[in-house]
Amino acid sequence: MNAVRIGLQVILVLTSLIQTLLILMHKGKGGGLSEMFGGGMSASLGSSSVAERNLTRFTIVVGLIWTTSIVGLGLIDRFDA
Repeated sequence: MNAVRIGLQVILVLTSLIQTLLILMHKGKGGGLSEMFGGGMSASLGSSSVAERNLTRFTIVVGLIWTTSIVGLGLIDRFDA
């Protein structure tokens, strides 16, 4: 069970770093912190390119993997005898 725990912890760290980078790569939608750093001026309203949609899909998939690894670690901690 120790190898599974280490594997899930490695996946958790890697997906955390990837998720952070993916979120930072998204275009700003205006308002909030993205506008403070200059992203609000270049954001177009309502239009999204194929690259932006694929980036969103990839962000969701990495987020699901991240969530699954957290749940897995929680289950291992709860039922490890």
